[in-house]
Amino acid sequence: MNVVDVSGLTKRFGDRTVVDNISLRVRQSEIVGFLGPNGSGKTTTIRMLCGLLNPDAATGTCLGYDIIREAALIKLQTGYMTQRFSFYEDLTIEENLDFVARLYDLQPRRQKVEEALARIGLGARRKQLAGALSGGWKQRLALAACVMHEPKLLLLDEPTAGVDPQARREFWDAIHRLSDEGVTVLVSTHYMDEAERCHRIVYIMDGHILADGTIPELLAHAGLHTLRVRGSATSALRSTLERLPGIEQVAPFGETLHVTGTDRATLLAAVAPFRNDPQLLWSEGDTTLEDVFIHLMQRRRAGTDGR
Repeated sequence: MNVVDVSGLTKRFGDRTVVDNISLRVRQSEIVGFLGPNGSGKTTTIRMLCGLLNPDAATGTCLGYDIIREAALIKLQTGYMTQRFSFYEDLTIEENLDFVARLYDLQPRRQKVEEALARIGLGARRKQLAGALSGGWKQRLALAACVMHEPKLLLLDEPTAGVDPQARREFWDAIHRLSDEGVTVLVSTHYMDEAERCHRIVYIMDGHILADGTIPELLAHAGLHTLRVRGSATSALRSTLERLPGIEQVAPFGETLHVTGTDRATLLAAVAPFRNDPQLLWSEGDTTLEDVFIHLMQRRRAGTDGR
């Protein structure tokens, strides 16, 4: 069952097209990650899907409602978590959730607040002022507030920006529990390790979808080959490799370089003069998700993606 099934999703601001004829389908309980550089159209897409922003053009449905004509009904069954913390810092966690319960007229209100506290693990901090919370706990509060009315679709816009790794992991554990309960989740993120926690990834740039699929599908479709070279002389080698034909990316990881290209034979020929250097240890490695997205970005900027 598709919770989101839209085509031709388009948004313009003045003479600038921010989202350009996007088509998207998302199944129930799926966690879909939106990746892309700043200004790529991720947030605008999310806001149109949840009814906060009217598309200039689109056909299809979200949660079974027409994306254009029934945006108000979509909003009622959607939870949207913004990048900026937007709750009252001079109220406690419990008081903020009680306020949200009043907004949605949730009944019985006290029970709904208790359920929200327990669901996201906030019970022990219920009397703590929101303004005194760390970034991770603020995000938990925001998530608890977003799911109080039991939405069928959850839209998260850069939800863990500035949050420490432990808090990010706990936050994502909560997202997967919600998915297990049947909630569909769309999340924009810049973190590759977070993208790898999603069931599927959509990569957006300049308002276009450049890739859409599971991680194995994206890695296979990219057609990239990666060599790894380790040693004390890699810093000097990097600038040389970047100028050679057949090499598309050279990325440092400590004392190791990831050298990537689309044609394996040409890639091997390019590095052949350096493979006998006793200071360098060469091996074939797995292409990473980051390699794929840099590759897609370079193709888009070079105008070779076919669009």
